[in-house]
Amino acid sequence: MTTPTPLVIDSLTKVYGEVTALRDVSFTAEPGRVTGFLGPNGAGKTSTLRILLGLNRPTAGSALIDGQRYRDLDRPAHRVGGSLSADVFHPGRSGRAHLAAFALAAGIDRSRVDTVLEQVGLTHAARRAVGGYSLGMRQRLGLASALLGDPAALVLDEPINGLDPDGIRWMRSLLRSLAAEGRTVLLSSHVLGEVQQTVDDVVVIRHGRIVFDGTLDELEAGTTRVRVDASDRPALADALTRAGASVEPGAAGLTVLGLDVARTGEVARDAGLALTHLSNEGDGLESVFLALTADQGDAAAEEGAA
Repeated sequence: MTTPTPLVIDSLTKVYGEVTALRDVSFTAEPGRVTGFLGPNGAGKTSTLRILLGLNRPTAGSALIDGQRYRDLDRPAHRVGGSLSADVFHPGRSGRAHLAAFALAAGIDRSRVDTVLEQVGLTHAARRAVGGYSLGMRQRLGLASALLGDPAALVLDEPINGLDPDGIRWMRSLLRSLAAEGRTVLLSSHVLGEVQQTVDDVVVIRHGRIVFDGTLDELEAGTTRVRVDASDRPALADALTRAGASVEPGAAGLTVLGLDVARTGEVARDAGLALTHLSNEGDGLESVFLALTADQGDAAAEEGAA
């Protein structure tokens, strides 16, 4: 049975010379759930993940795996698996050779090599040189490396990048199944649409600061925009506000945030108000994400080497 292993980022700050890449970043990736760590390129995602996996040291704060720093873990490959780049493999070595070397270095039974190759769909290419792999195949090999120790937590940087539609569906299914086993899955992406059907929780970072931390459902709740009007507009606005909506008056009626079309109609009906207009004008989840991460003109400079 998988031991629950939360990943806790607490007040993390990272300064590279005169550049502050992370500013008081805090969030938790919970066991049994897939957490999407989202933001534009250069927002601070990779810096955070590198600190979590012990590759960089924080300037302040902590990044803990089940309450411990990576370097303090006993047999870390059995506790957390990470894949931060699809370009870390020697092009002249086979996929099997890479995994076998990693298993030897980490004290992992070599039988796991064949197991993870099959798990990620690379058995047929195991003896081929990695230099002949596509980007999607290298992504699969990176995931195989992360899974080699059968860890309770996974940390993956842009794991869907380079996958074709079938590969994306496969990755989505695998990550969901790993979370269903009780594992903690933390993955980064700069495109919400890539991971929208994969994640349970969403953490959005911009300019090295967290701008959203909640469930996907909570993020989606902010996407619903309904245009509605009635002859008694003030009474309608009052009823909708009491129902928990945010209401913005305008020349063409009321814009309602937080309620869908059906619920808006129900509120009006229950208040005895006849509507003169009702339509769904939602911007969609991707638009909300883009609004959260807007103004990224100079963000790339804030990531440093990450």
